[in-house]
Amino acid sequence: MHPFEYTLADDADQAVAVVTADPHTSFLAGGTTQLDLMKDGVLSPERLVDITRLPLKGITHTDTAITVGALTTMEELAADPVVRERLPFVREALLLGASTQLRNMATIGGNLLQRARCRYFRDPTVPACNKRNPGSGCAAITGIHRMHAILGTSDHCIALHASDVAVPFAALDAVVHTQGGNGRRSIPLTQFYLPPDDTPNVENVLEHGELITAVEIPLLPAAARSHYIKVRDRVSYEFALVSAGVALVTEDGLIQEARVALGGVGTLPWRAWDAEDVLRGSRADTEAFRSAAEAALQGARPLPGTAFKVELAKRTLVRTLETVAGAQS
Repeated sequence: MHPFEYTLADDADQAVAVVTADPHTSFLAGGTTQLDLMKDGVLSPERLVDITRLPLKGITHTDTAITVGALTTMEELAADPVVRERLPFVREALLLGASTQLRNMATIGGNLLQRARCRYFRDPTVPACNKRNPGSGCAAITGIHRMHAILGTSDHCIALHASDVAVPFAALDAVVHTQGGNGRRSIPLTQFYLPPDDTPNVENVLEHGELITAVEIPLLPAAARSHYIKVRDRVSYEFALVSAGVALVTEDGLIQEARVALGGVGTLPWRAWDAEDVLRGSRADTEAFRSAAEAALQGARPLPGTAFKVELAKRTLVRTLETVAGAQS
């Protein structure tokens, strides 16, 4: 690991100022991904500003939303009674997203900022990685890419966004609150991440030194039902081949409201807007669910190693929709 200077911050303004002023300085919270990347030589900050003592932890509730401090751990959010009752697919995504040990360390802010699970990005001996070394190429496109994306890809990068909980967050129109050198911002999660296009190294809209302070998560209507399904190679802790987060409100067999997002297939948490349009006003039956799945996967750009994900994603979405609709019948 490259030597670095360590600073423990006790004031958010000071922490933001220190990181903003130096492009070689980074924030440190749970560190469950960041420290691994530093050990592997992918990241080499000259200074880390530890923010774990900042007052950015806890969950507040209103009638319409919960606001989660960025330093709240995955386990703490999963244990929240309102999440259990009103946002079950968020809880399911959290519990399926990491082992118990990691959930007690990993923060919600850090989870949203976790880096790509691309084997080539994480191996500095591989020269061709546009995310790590802009302009160098993408070794994954011609290499082993079974765990990579089929939606939102470009000719420059097919790396997958690996967060589980970001999938239901995207479906719920969660909002990311930040503090930076230019003040505070509130950014819809669906606008927070950037597709790779020709700049895969720029993954989100944050400025250097801008700190996630909280995530605001709207609550589902009381009549809604939701579910998160994660398909993976093994039952124990593993990243998703495909996942789906779905919430429905039905009345007399008709879908009044639908929220759909996919994981394991996109370069960012994939909000399936077209699938939602198909579902609204349709009967809650398998025919409508299959049509929604077809709409959700329009525009997929699979490579030979990821071609299986197209059909797998469709079947996973249909299964999730059937599960949710069955719970409402």
